[in-house]
Amino acid sequence: MEGEENKITELDEDLDNIITLNDENGEEVKFEFLDLVELDSEEYVVLLPVEEEDSEDAGEVVILKVEDTDSDDEESYVSVDDEEVLAHVFEIFKEKFKDEFNFIDEE
Repeated sequence: MEGEENKITELDEDLDNIITLNDENGEEVKFEFLDLVELDSEEYVVLLPVEEEDSEDAGEVVILKVEDTDSDDEESYVSVDDEEVLAHVFEIFKEKFKDEFNFIDEE
């Protein structure tokens, strides 16, 4: 998803917090919306891919920047290349949800 704009294509009616985005290949990917984090007047979404639990990336979150588009109050999500921003947003998220999630620090 790096370098690509990702737009919400639909909300899963069964689960209010599931969104579907299109990746750089045009494939639909479902994510669980975990949180919206504000940092330096910018908003970032923290998403958890809805995928096979045995995947090697299972449990890794995706952080995307929220950008408004000019049409119909639609939002788009873009990847964040700045590692410091990603780390800061993730730290805010971890602090906010420290009692709800088991975080594993990987070195």
